[in-house]
Amino acid sequence: MQAFERAESEDARMKALGYILEAWEEGTGSGIAPELMAYAALYTALTDLVAAFGEDSVVSLVNGLAPRVQNGEFTLYRSRQ
Repeated sequence: MQAFERAESEDARMKALGYILEAWEEGTGSGIAPELMAYAALYTALTDLVAAFGEDSVVSLVNGLAPRVQNGEFTLYRSRQ
């Protein structure tokens, strides 16, 4: 039963990601700068997360992002210096 629930949850995540990527392509394709799309996506995500889980939980999530960003987890292309 748990394997089915995990697969269903993963399917929902992939479907959600697909919708976000479609909206991203539509926005950038119509001339909206990618960084503006990113700010809008972050704002939307954070406001929804606060509504669902509360401010303290979202603060914990955001604070946990700093080391992940610094470790390159979100860096798609690394430049060699």
